Amino acid sequence: MLKNILKGMVIGVANIIPGVSGGTMAVSMGIYDTLIHCVTHLFSEFQKSLKFLIPIFLGAGIALVGLSFVIEFLFENYPLPTNLLFIGLIVGGLPAIGKKVKGTKIQAGHIIAFLAFFALVVGMAALGETEGNAADLSLSLISIIKLFFIGMITSATMIVPGVSGSMILLLLGYYNPILATINDFIKALVAFDMAGILQGVGVLTPFGIGVVVGIFAIAKAIEVIFEKFPLYAYWAIIGLIVASPVAILLMSTFGTITVLSVLSSVIAFAGGFFIAMKLGE
Repeated sequence: MLKNILKGMVIGVANIIPGVSGGTMAVSMGIYDTLIHCVTHLFSEFQKSLKFLIPIFLGAGIALVGLSFVIEFLFENYPLPTNLLFIGLIVGGLPAIGKKVKGTKIQAGHIIAFLAFFALVVGMAALGETEGNAADLSLSLISIIKLFFIGMITSATMIVPGVSGSMILLLLGYYNPILATINDFIKALVAFDMAGILQGVGVLTPFGIGVVVGIFAIAKAIEVIFEKFPLYAYWAIIGLIVASPVAILLMSTFGTITVLSVLSSVIAFAGGFFIAMKLGE
């Protein structure tokens, strides 16, 4: 059980960092097929599935809460190096995904899948507002419904190898606001601030329900797609990965740019690229 909690923590850390894929981490740790199987066969193999899933989700939850403060601090104080670190992590994931299509004949359908997902991500960024500005975290009915669907979309991408759920959340403009809400909720719990607790519950509950629904709704579809159309799926993922750095540059703010910030950003990019490439091996 402890081993699975630790594996869940690795997946949780991956899912909170834009550009790092929790699905890829699950593959690298040899639990992806079991994870998808337990999700899609939860009710038919209830006890067996829960025995595997509970420590995984527990570990992921611990990592998400523990790392959220660090990520928020980096975005607030070092926006340029932090964004370049994430871009490095995204680009560094390409070699691992590229191996899946290496040596195969490229067909028109593969190119269409690549271009469709590339255009989707860049289009969302070009038409959207600066990250965080478009996020509505009020407790209105429309906002609650939107948070539910944002949670669904995010969780659906969390379990696709090579795709970062938090990166999708970043593109949708909700990454920093949700991260800040988690941190504020934890602070409110510690301080017994009921107003802050209720605000956090109002935002995180519909988002969390959407995450759970999204995981179960998409798992079977992912299982079928990767079994029947693996090359189309991987080319679509490559399109998303290639487009993501462009989208992040379009949507992010970088603060005051200095020589030091540029140098640290280059180092951060190289570090992110190296880490992602090694994790994908």
